[in-house]
Amino acid sequence: MRNSVMSMFSGAPAAVAVDFARDLLAMDLPQVDARGGQPVAAAVERFTVQRGIAVVPVRGILTPNSAVLERWFGWSTYFGIADALAELSGRADVSAIVLDIDSPGGTVTGCEGAAAAVSAAGAVKPVHALAAPLAASAAYWIGSQASTLAVIPGGVVGSIGVAMVAYSIVGPDNWGEQQYALTSSHARAKRPDPGTEEGMTELRRSLDEYEAVFHAAVASGRGMALDDLPARLSVTADPRDGGAVFRGQDAIARGLADTVETRSGFYARLFETYGASNRTSTRAQFRARAAAAMAATEA
Repeated sequence: MRNSVMSMFSGAPAAVAVDFARDLLAMDLPQVDARGGQPVAAAVERFTVQRGIAVVPVRGILTPNSAVLERWFGWSTYFGIADALAELSGRADVSAIVLDIDSPGGTVTGCEGAAAAVSAAGAVKPVHALAAPLAASAAYWIGSQASTLAVIPGGVVGSIGVAMVAYSIVGPDNWGEQQYALTSSHARAKRPDPGTEEGMTELRRSLDEYEAVFHAAVASGRGMALDDLPARLSVTADPRDGGAVFRGQDAIARGLADTVETRSGFYARLFETYGASNRTSTRAQFRARAAAAMAATEA
C-alpha cells in the first residue's frame, strides 16, 4: 500500500467511511517520471453554472490541497471547495449553489475550513446539498452546513466520527534493525505509542477533540441540540455506538437529511425555485438576510 492513496493517511486522523472507500484508498498514486515531472492530467473544473444554479462537485477522497488527486482523479480538495464557494458567493449570475456530493470522506485536517466556507456562502445565497449517492464522514461534515440536504433513493449519509491507524514498534524491521521512536523530554504526545496505555490515551484524546468539533458543526448546521446528537447517531441505546451510516427515511428521522428525491427531481425543483426568472427576487431576499445577520452581530 506504500504507493496507494491509503499511504497518504498513515498515522493521520481521518474522517472516512472505510467500507465505502476501500477501492478508492487502494488506487495507485500517479507516478513521477524519471525527470521528476508529474503525469499530465485534465484541467480542474471546480464548479459549473447553468441557469443561475452553480454546482460544486464534492468527489472522491478529500484532502486539504492535493493537486495530484484533484488533477489526476478529479477528486475534490478542501481548499478547492472553499475557493469555489468564495467565488460563487460574489457572482451576480449565481442565485443558488448546490453541493453535489459523492464521497466517503477524507482527512480531518482542512475539513473544518471547507465546512465553514459552506456556512459563509449560505449567509449570502442559498446552498443546498445532495447526497448522490454518498455523503459520509468528512463529506457529510461539509454537506451538513448547507441550508438543506437531500438524499437520492438508495443514497447514504452519516459515518460521523474520527479514526486513525497507529503503529507500535514491537520487533526488528525487514533489515534486522530494531527501531526506537524517541521524543524530547516534554514531547511525549508528539509520537504516542499505541502499544502503551499512555499512548492509547493520548491518541484517543486527540480523536475525541476532533470528534467534538465534528459534532458541533453537524449540530449547528442541522439545527439540533448538541447534547442530543450522540443519541441520534447511535445504532443502540448506548450513545457510544455512533459512526454508522443511514439511508433514506432513517436519515431524515435522525435529523441528518431533509428529503429523499431523485437526482432529476432535485434539480428540477431548484431550477424552478432559483432559475433565471426568479433570480432578482432571490438575491434581494438573501441580501436582506445577510444585512440582518450583520446587524445582529454588531448589536
